[in-house]
Amino acid sequence: MIIVLKPGTTEAEFDHVIERIHELGLKPHVSKGEHRTIIGVIGDENKLQAEPLQAIPGVEQVLPVMKPFKLASREMHKGDSVVNVGKVKVGGGSLAMIAGPCAIEGSDILNEIAGNVKKAGANILRGGAFKPRTSPYSFQGLGEEGLKILRDVGLAHDMPVVTEVMDPRQVSVVEKYADMFQIGARNMQNFDLLKEVGQSKKPVLLKRGMSATVKDLLMSAEYVLAEGNPNVVLCERGVRSFEDSTRNMLDMSAVPNVKGISHLPIIVDPSHATGRPDLIPPMALAAVAAGADGVHIEVHSCPEKSLSDGPQALLPPKYADVMKQIRKLAEMFGKTF
Repeated sequence: MIIVLKPGTTEAEFDHVIERIHELGLKPHVSKGEHRTIIGVIGDENKLQAEPLQAIPGVEQVLPVMKPFKLASREMHKGDSVVNVGKVKVGGGSLAMIAGPCAIEGSDILNEIAGNVKKAGANILRGGAFKPRTSPYSFQGLGEEGLKILRDVGLAHDMPVVTEVMDPRQVSVVEKYADMFQIGARNMQNFDLLKEVGQSKKPVLLKRGMSATVKDLLMSAEYVLAEGNPNVVLCERGVRSFEDSTRNMLDMSAVPNVKGISHLPIIVDPSHATGRPDLIPPMALAAVAAGADGVHIEVHSCPEKSLSDGPQALLPPKYADVMKQIRKLAEMFGKTF
């Protein structure tokens, strides 16, 4: 439920509304604008059905919101949210062009890749220091040493950096080096991890789980938002299906679907979605055309020697070609990066 307060509501009236919400065993989430104060009420709306909240002094309107994701919903926030990752804006017409290798393998190779993607137009550098792998015998990442390399290369190329965090115990160390947390598909419903990053103000890139619905994705975002962190960017990266010619099935309809019911920015990751370099360029263009707020593409200067997901990485020249096409398309839609 959303409670809209009247202009000029006194502090005493505001405090009384908050007190009443607490008495009902619910949690208030306050959003103060220039002319209006809105209170999102988190919890079981059925408890409020018989409560004459609109009779409380200072209350102008009470709006029921039956969607379970209240803070992520359009009802709570009518306009599109814009998330700042360093100096890069995501949403509101500004595109996040995230690029880099799947895993951080060393300073020299990451520096080379960063230089290439930055020249092509990428504005956020990605790289994994902690790698969740299907096999326990696969390369698991360089850990904190990899985070140091990512931070230093990002600073050298004036690019904010994003990297995956897999466990609540890793949040403090990742926060120390990265500009944005990435919650991978396998951890989309790791609720303890979502709560932990929610207690930080650092932006969160939340990837859709392999078998998750759009509602599931937004409910996971709600965990982060409910902890007080409003800086969430969603990511469509494909879901499991019976199709075996691609790594996953890219649900491009998720972009306008999310845009219609949520104010949060959403980007698309065609690399993990398709697993095929030949499909990444057209799917990246389709993402921008569908209204996505950015594209996440894996790039490696020598995919055959990559320690993780080499077959789905684009070579730097191909990435540069794709970015030229994306720039033209973005201009048609009045978007920039």
